[in-house]
Amino acid sequence: MLTSTKAPIHPKLLSALIFAALTTAVVSSLGMLLVPTISHELGVEVSTGQWMLTVNLLVGAISTPIMGRLSDGPHKKRLLLTALVLVLLGSIVAATAPNFTVFLVGRALQGLTYGIVPVTIAMARRYLPEDQARLGISSLSVTVATGLGVGYPLTGILAHLFGFRFAFSCAALFLITAIAVVWRLVPEGPDEQAPRAPFDAPGALLVGAGLALLLVAISEGSHWGWLSPWTLGFFVGAIVVLAVWCLVELRVSHPLINLRVLRNPDVLVANGTAIGLGAAMYVGLSIVSFIAQSPVSTGYGLALPLFWAGFVMLPLSVGSFAANRLVRVISRRIRLRTLLLLGAGLVTTASLIMWLAHDELWEILIGMFAFGVGMGMTYAAMPALIARSVADIALGSAVSFNQVLRTVGGAFGSAVSGAVLAVHPGTDLHPTAGGINMALAIGAIACVAVFFVLVVYHLTSRWGKADKIPG
Repeated sequence: MLTSTKAPIHPKLLSALIFAALTTAVVSSLGMLLVPTISHELGVEVSTGQWMLTVNLLVGAISTPIMGRLSDGPHKKRLLLTALVLVLLGSIVAATAPNFTVFLVGRALQGLTYGIVPVTIAMARRYLPEDQARLGISSLSVTVATGLGVGYPLTGILAHLFGFRFAFSCAALFLITAIAVVWRLVPEGPDEQAPRAPFDAPGALLVGAGLALLLVAISEGSHWGWLSPWTLGFFVGAIVVLAVWCLVELRVSHPLINLRVLRNPDVLVANGTAIGLGAAMYVGLSIVSFIAQSPVSTGYGLALPLFWAGFVMLPLSVGSFAANRLVRVISRRIRLRTLLLLGAGLVTTASLIMWLAHDELWEILIGMFAFGVGMGMTYAAMPALIARSVADIALGSAVSFNQVLRTVGGAFGSAVSGAVLAVHPGTDLHPTAGGINMALAIGAIACVAVFFVLVVYHLTSRWGKADKIPG
């Protein structure tokens, strides 16, 4: 790995990157708990309020591959600072929005948070020594799960005590500190060893349009009807545009995302796992959040106030943090494929627990902790598998594509759970217990399918080359 730069590397660079990634992960958690509150405050229906999640995912999915490709170039610090400033602007707009339309603009700018982690991973791989880079990639990869676990309780407390605008104002303050840390500790550019390849503008436009069509179809299909002309039209449009994008990417010299690396089995498995477990994760999070706040009269609700509802996600953060520490201990003695398999096994176990036992708060907390540990292990293994399989000059785009697939999987999981609940309405406007069980069952079955594929892959590749995390 190349590590020389024009300026000396600050000893706290890794801490700075982790802080920036964790801050934006916390900011990205603003939303799911607050849909009912913001819909009421800004005078829109809850179904319309769901667009605060949809527009955030849309911008995230479109911007992440672009940011990943740019992170392979010479202006890494400028890219990270620009993204943080735009997310800060979005937080300020959301905190001060006079109406829901302006609020959506703020949420759209906050969608850039999804691209921060791939950028920080590329910077860690570029600037840090080999042993620190290995640990850095592992730590940065789990910041998404850790940030959700921290952000949910924080959101619940602040919104309950001071209102949703104060929660977004605090997000702006967090981002100001992250900008200051990055400005002070991250090496100045440009990176003289980075390639000066032309930017693939057609590829960016095509993948952006294709992902936008796909995510709108997934997010709105339950409202329009899955077989309605609008939904089918968006799905067909997404397929056509993404197919054209694939043809373009395979023909250009410097593609936005090098699709040829997908022929590598490790990269293919990592990306497939990202979609499957991303979907299962958002099914679990959305349903558990709903259970926590639903009244006891539904037969499944815990009737927790907003102040306490966010704490249901805290074990997710604790579990992912513990998994990161565990990975550091065992990383030199365990194969990456085994680590990915163990993580997927824990996620599957957690999904089964939440499906079969969610009547008591302690059952949900145990399930969320196991979920966090499993996601922490898989999120550490996936970018490490990709990093050892692609060249440094393509790492940012390859990792960002994995992040895009997590986002698409999450959008699909959230949409599926919403569709299931929509067709199981109760008499009190809450979904029935049967709908809750069915949504959790779908998430658990998806996890079992991913785990089965990984078991087969593990058994068929066990006699291949050693794949411990280098260090």
